[in-house]
Amino acid sequence: MEYTFMRRGEVSKMVKKTTSKKKTKAKRKSKVNLKELLKLRESIDDKRPEFVRQESWRYKRLNEKWRKPKGIDSKMRLKVKGWPKIVKVGYRGPKIARGIHPSGYRDILVHNIDELKGLNPKTDAARLASGLGAKKRAELIEKAKELGIKVLNPRGIKKVKEVEA
Repeated sequence: MEYTFMRRGEVSKMVKKTTSKKKTKAKRKSKVNLKELLKLRESIDDKRPEFVRQESWRYKRLNEKWRKPKGIDSKMRLKVKGWPKIVKVGYRGPKIARGIHPSGYRDILVHNIDELKGLNPKTDAARLASGLGAKKRAELIEKAKELGIKVLNPRGIKKVKEVEA
């Protein structure tokens, strides 16, 4: 709601203005197969060019890491034929498939058993934090097996078994 004041000479009283609310259309959710979207994302990845920093091939001191070309005569910025492609929104993958591991699970970082218990085995996969020690890592992997949760980086299991033996 919006309040406005009357003009000078008129009754100085606050008047309430009502604004009409537009009805928002309900979005229709269609069931989309996640595996098909992951395949589509992979095919888009194959077609996507390697985006390199302008003149990085020319000067050793410049990394290839992407930087937007901003020069007034920049051939890359002007999209001249034969020059490397520029990052554009059209190269993005499907919105639903973004941030999902190629296996189809959501990638969730796990530091302890409480975080592991909060995961859904059907949709989530655990990625163990890098700062975990071998003993804690082994405990989390064992607990994940009990709960039926996939662990994306189960390394360091053999070292723990050797230490215990």
